[in-house]
Amino acid sequence: MLRSLAPLVVICLALAGWMAFQQSEADTLPEVDPASTLQLAAARAGYPVVAPTGLPEGYTVTYARTDAGEAEAGDPVTLEIGHLTPSGEFAGFVVSDDARAAAVDDVLSGAQEQGTVELGGQDWTRGTTQRGETVLSRTADDTTLLVTGSATDAELETVAAAVRPYSG
Repeated sequence: MLRSLAPLVVICLALAGWMAFQQSEADTLPEVDPASTLQLAAARAGYPVVAPTGLPEGYTVTYARTDAGEAEAGDPVTLEIGHLTPSGEFAGFVVSDDARAAAVDDVLSGAQEQGTVELGGQDWTRGTTQRGETVLSRTADDTTLLVTGSATDAELETVAAAVRPYSG
């Protein structure tokens, strides 16, 4: 019986290995609808929530999260949205009214400013994080906005230029 099962096990393992090898990174990352996360953040935040909207084809939302579920009136709220870009790299967006929020501090701590750039009618500060990634940041009405990641500068600028008030 063992002799008859051994070839079947080998064939099954070979097929599973081949299928795993054939999947690309894009196939394994889920596409997420950020609508419910945006709605929750907008309902609890003490500031007008903004987010990238109307991005060109090829930008896929892979995660959306907020700490608004635990927030009470007046508490700080942080919203994070991650995108897979057309080049297959990462572009993350963060908005928060807590300058000490981990999502903000992790990016801006030790970042080196390199000037400003106008995107979407807004002035953004360009910098380089300690990890060597580009960060675009701006502060508006006591909220901090960040766009950063391994994506190209042009892709990060596309995300930053698409930031608009969330209208639910």
